[in-house]
Amino acid sequence: MGMGIDVRNRMARRASEEIAQGMVVNLGIGIPSLVPNHLPRETRVMFHAENGIVGMGKSPEKGLEDENLCNAGGFPVTVMEGSSYCDSAVAFGMIRRGRVDLTILGSLQVSQKGDLANWIVPGKKVPGMGGAMELAQKAGKVAVLMNHTDKNGVPKIVESCTLPLTAETCVDIIITDLAVFKVHEGSLILSELFAPHTVTEVTAKTACDFSIVEDIRIIEY
Repeated sequence: MGMGIDVRNRMARRASEEIAQGMVVNLGIGIPSLVPNHLPRETRVMFHAENGIVGMGKSPEKGLEDENLCNAGGFPVTVMEGSSYCDSAVAFGMIRRGRVDLTILGSLQVSQKGDLANWIVPGKKVPGMGGAMELAQKAGKVAVLMNHTDKNGVPKIVESCTLPLTAETCVDIIITDLAVFKVHEGSLILSELFAPHTVTEVTAKTACDFSIVEDIRIIEY
């Protein structure tokens, strides 16, 4: 079952809390692309795209798209004051040199150790890995935004990934439609719940062990 736009925006808004002033941030396609819409106006951030934009802004209003401006996924974007353009080699060079402070990615599976599998389901056609492998290994922090289960209700947070890995032990935080997990020293910690979801529900839909903080945050927005 898919997620409505309100659920996706809740997740994107929570992800925006991971962004600090002055960061260079790379956004994956899908839900991560909604994150700029939830940043406070005064927050100065440089959003980076593998196709060569440093300084992406919010999504354009319908009818105001510029056909010459798109992100690495091919979706229309705007640019902020002070933005710059480069070729993909330079854009990937920034990633590999560790110049990206935070990447926010989608995923197919995440293990309790923070392993990431987000690029292929065996037997299905994909355009390629894109920048996920470099970002997962080289970004200062890796946040994952994904549905808690797949369309068949199968948990996507697992003890060990069964899909081909993008990178090992790279994920720092997982934000789903139900909850927020932190990855710490190879273990998962449930730190936040989106209202009205419960610990019981999250436990039933998570295929691995995790600990729970004493003062769990309930996200009301």
